[in-house]
Formats: sequence, structure tokens, C-alpha cells
Amino acid sequence: MDRTTRPLVVIAAFASSLLVVLIVLLWMFGGLRSVTAPAAIGGPFQLTDQTGQTVTEKNLQGKPTLIFFGFTHCPDVCPTSLFEISEVLRAMGKDADRVNAWFVSVDPERDTTAAMKDYLSSFDPHLKGLTGSPEAVARVISSYRVYAKKVPLKDGDYTMDHTALIYLMDRDGKFVAPFNLKRTPEQAAQDLKRYL
Repeated sequence: MDRTTRPLVVIAAFASSLLVVLIVLLWMFGGLRSVTAPAAIGGPFQLTDQTGQTVTEKNLQGKPTLIFFGFTHCPDVCPTSLFEISEVLRAMGKDADRVNAWFVSVDPERDTTAAMKDYLSSFDPHLKGLTGSPEAVARVISSYRVYAKKVPLKDGDYTMDHTALIYLMDRDGKFVAPFNLKRTPEQAAQDLKRYL
């Protein structure tokens, strides 16, 4: 080891020792748990499905749940994602009855229960559409940390810019991870069955 690298090695050793001590201290005093805890996703809500039934966060319990936020006037991302979710549910066979699959509107102004019912008739019957008052929808969007923004169009109409993740919640209604649809429906179904 030459004279120029020796001081660098000493500094690197000191810095790594300091880092280890800091991590141990944080862990001992509980600080590390709060630093590494994931942001809470989900929470209480009350919405209405396409049949007019009230749905709350309690409906998540007992089954794994796939949740997708979108809107019925969406030109591409929403119908594609809902088709892919439908394919996963089809691949699950009878086990699809043991899963919740929800399409939550980010556009309550246009997405009435009737509009949701009509729109979802093109997809797997296990998919439920959820909508509500602008305030109720704003609360669920906030608690799931969804980005949704109205974007005016030139003709006076508007579209919605929004998060396009599929949320996977476990049987206790706790967020697990974004659900990956970029694989075969059979592979995705097999993955989802692990949470039954």
C-alpha cells in the first residue's frame, strides 16, 4: 500500500465505522423503524358500487384486493388495465370469487353508478366500480396517495391525469405492493393466489 492510498483507507474505515454506530444507535432508540417504515397507503372510506351498494374499507378484509384508480372516459390506460385485470381473474378460475377487484373513479363528476355499471359490463363480472361524492372520492384518492388532476381540453371538455398503479392489498386490508400485470395472466394469477 503506497503513501497516497493509506490515508484514504483510514478515512473510509472511520466513515464506515461511524455509519455502523449511527445505525445501531438509531435502531436502539427506535428511530430506524420510523425512518424505514413505508408510507401508509389506504384508510377509511365510504363509496358506492355500480349496483348502489355502500362499500367501505371493511369490505377489503378477508380477501386480497386489487384496486385500480381511473375513469370511464379514459381513452387507453384504464380500459387496458381493466382488461388485464379481467384476464387475471379469468385465469384464477373459481378462486376469482375469493378476491376483491375494484375500479375506483377519479372523476365522480361524470362517473355515476349508472355510468360505472355500463362501463364495467365490458369486463370481468368480478370487477366492481366505486364512485361517490367529490369529497368522498377526494378522501380515498388522498389516503391511497393517488395523483389525479383534471386537465382541460380545447373543446371545453376535460380529461383526467392520474396514477396508473394497481394496488395489491392483503386479507387484512393492508397495502402489499403495486401488482405487476406485465406478465402472463396465468403467472399473475398464481402470484395473487399466494395471498388467498
